[in-house]
Amino acid sequence: MAFKIAALSRIDAYPRAESHLTQRTISGAAISIMGISLMVLLFVNELQFYMTPYTENEMTVDVKGREKLPIHINITFPSLPCSVLSLDALDMSGKHEVDISNNIWKARLDSQGRPGIWQQVDKLDHADDTAHNEAHAEDTTEHDFALANARRAAQADANKQVEDIKAALANQEGCRVYGHLDVERVAGNFHISVHGQSYYVLGQVFASASTVNVSHHIESVSFGPPIPGTTNPLDGYTRILKTEQESGTFKYFIKVVPTEYFPLKGDHVETNQYSVTEYFMPSSMQPGGLPAVYFLYDLSPIAVKVTERRRNFGHFLTRICAVLGGTFAVTGMIDKWTYKTVQLFTSQRSSGSQ
Repeated sequence: MAFKIAALSRIDAYPRAESHLTQRTISGAAISIMGISLMVLLFVNELQFYMTPYTENEMTVDVKGREKLPIHINITFPSLPCSVLSLDALDMSGKHEVDISNNIWKARLDSQGRPGIWQQVDKLDHADDTAHNEAHAEDTTEHDFALANARRAAQADANKQVEDIKAALANQEGCRVYGHLDVERVAGNFHISVHGQSYYVLGQVFASASTVNVSHHIESVSFGPPIPGTTNPLDGYTRILKTEQESGTFKYFIKVVPTEYFPLKGDHVETNQYSVTEYFMPSSMQPGGLPAVYFLYDLSPIAVKVTERRRNFGHFLTRICAVLGGTFAVTGMIDKWTYKTVQLFTSQRSSGSQ
């Protein structure tokens, strides 16, 4: 039995040297401290890498019959007051919404871009109509008299709108349009413009179409809730027209990609990513047209599935062994080279002194 144990000990790859045969040096201690510190740093880095989940992207044909496409907007117009702006939407199904007021809000901005009180569009744009209807709710038996009163009231309302818009422009008011709308999942567009006003009002306020300054800053435009690892290309986008520059129509062509996100914990999220290209058409190239900001969207037939996954523990152990073993081997070589270099200089100095 003793012979078998002795024979087995011969294959020991880590023989031990006697304590009196080893030599400890200051350089070896310094290299050991540096090696241990490097091992700890690399271990922490590998642990963080292992604990951080990663995502896998898979592309498939979109076969789900989603009903609505959610659109969230937050856009600032520094040169146009809220009283002149309106939001319209049109899609390929034939649905056309003018001056959308449901879930859309406006905030009046002063010349410094500071917001005032948020007001919903229907409360903001139709306050005068409500007051007018209440004031003229009395029944009348004379149709012509009522019609004449209505015409005079409409003219008075238009003149008041002209005065209000001129005053807002003189005060350099701007407007922030914010909110969300749900549209059909077909190609379409939504746009913010001065189309909601009558030509009489616009003709009294603006000298020509080229003076309607549609400069804008897009805080955010999204087609669903945010998910990790994605960004919206239009977020933070700014287009400012200089005073002497001719105005026109901005068009953003958007390709919407349906996306499903499956996190490690919690329910999956259905959202949409998108890509965008931009086109600007000066007013001189569109006779009779009014400047506006258009967002024209189309849906991709390809859907993206994003799945969050945990890293393999076996791979983590392999990387740890490689990092620690490699660091130990490299520091051992550095210590050996350092010791030989010190010994060489010491022997040369001793020979020179003799």
